[in-house]
Amino acid sequence: MSIKSILAKPFAKLVTNKFYKESNNAVEVQQKVFNKLVKQAKNTAFGKDHNFDKIKNYQDFKSQVPIRDYEDLKPYINRVVAGESDVLWKGKPLYFAKTSGTTSGTKYIPLTKESMPMHINAARNSLLLYINETKKTDFLNGKMIFLQGSPELKEKNGINVGRLSGITAHYIPQYLTKNRLPSWETNCIEDWEQKIEAIIDETINEDMTLIGGIPPWVQMYFERIVARTGKKVGEVFPNFNLFAYGGVNFEPYRNKFEELIGRKIDAIEMYPASEGFIAYQDAQDEKAMMLLVNNGMFYEFIPSEEFFNENPTRVSLADVKLGVNYVIILNTNAGLWGYNIGDTIEFLSINPPRIVVTGRIKHFISAFGEHVIGKEIEDSINAHTVGTEISVSEFTVAPQITPQTGLPYHQWFIEFDKKPSDMEEFAKKIDATLQQQNSYYFDLIDGKILQPLKITVIEKGGFNKYMKSVGKLGGQNKVPRLANDRKIADALMEFEEK
Repeated sequence: MSIKSILAKPFAKLVTNKFYKESNNAVEVQQKVFNKLVKQAKNTAFGKDHNFDKIKNYQDFKSQVPIRDYEDLKPYINRVVAGESDVLWKGKPLYFAKTSGTTSGTKYIPLTKESMPMHINAARNSLLLYINETKKTDFLNGKMIFLQGSPELKEKNGINVGRLSGITAHYIPQYLTKNRLPSWETNCIEDWEQKIEAIIDETINEDMTLIGGIPPWVQMYFERIVARTGKKVGEVFPNFNLFAYGGVNFEPYRNKFEELIGRKIDAIEMYPASEGFIAYQDAQDEKAMMLLVNNGMFYEFIPSEEFFNENPTRVSLADVKLGVNYVIILNTNAGLWGYNIGDTIEFLSINPPRIVVTGRIKHFISAFGEHVIGKEIEDSINAHTVGTEISVSEFTVAPQITPQTGLPYHQWFIEFDKKPSDMEEFAKKIDATLQQQNSYYFDLIDGKILQPLKITVIEKGGFNKYMKSVGKLGGQNKVPRLANDRKIADALMEFEEK
């Protein structure tokens, strides 16, 4: 056993004890975070504009700070990008995490000396909680890889700019640098398909023990390994037993992963965003992730069905309820205030606060008033694929409002690795499950406003071809699970299986 493995267990126990002490006193901890954030930012331009010096409690805060998205906050962010100090947070940020917005073009999300350690420590602590729970430390002795963006940074008015995953690559602990792959040169390759092949070149003969990334792109890495070697990933990497992931729900990919690997492995779900590291899975038998209540962020929640109202309900952790789909709002030590990142979540437990990501507030189908969300779509297909012979590679859903014949319907675009023997029966089962989950959808089917869903089979590799055609192959990009328009749907028709 290596010195790393020996030292990891007592350190993991210390971190775990602190983690659960905070999680079991989440409301109190969040109040302390709130007080600290307001106090530290009261002399900033934003703090002065919003009377932070007069804010005594959360009610005061709500009356002074409106909910904003990036576009709304952009006048302040532009001042920060221009090099001005003390705008949203004291001083200047260390970095800007560069992301692509659908409406705002390029986004520059500030990362400060206070927020940056929160990202790094959360990722580390998720592994330490795993060690404390399972007592497994062997993965520390092998090689690790996180499929991510380029670590190359550019400068903008004296501040380094890059993808969050590339920025965090600069913060690998010294004791892990010899374990970490790929090389710096390979990580800097921009073309995703070229990068994948170079990563395989560097990893294929190594003792890989921990692999992480967004599931669809890790799946591509695994498929290329199998194609090159003719072996299961678990044979190529016999000591690979831990997968860390985030960005999308893993369940639709689980069957395919187990087939590619050749066995079941442990997995840790994480919820990192450029704006902050929000949650991670704290136990292998927990489906939900623990909300990180002491990670430099004060959270607010708005019921998604009220979000577009003029005066929606806006609550702190103290007043959340089970079974409600919430839009999550962030206030951070990087200077984001009342900030809507666009994600929706649901609490599966309140004390301690465990959440699941249910989708995006702008990603839903309500062309007919059904308001179907991502979680309902995923749960419906998972109910009839997980644990079966059927294997789905990728899928998305869109409304078909003006079919050539018959009633409108939801059109499901699915790329299969293993198709169901009876596609019509498979579609009926998914549709029935979706009706059970969403009463509005049931009423529309029952009332003959909609006909049951129809499946369009996409050719093998079709989703990757689509993503490449729109310049979003690889990296942190994801196919939306559903949309209320047909922009993606119409483009995917080009890749329908003939």
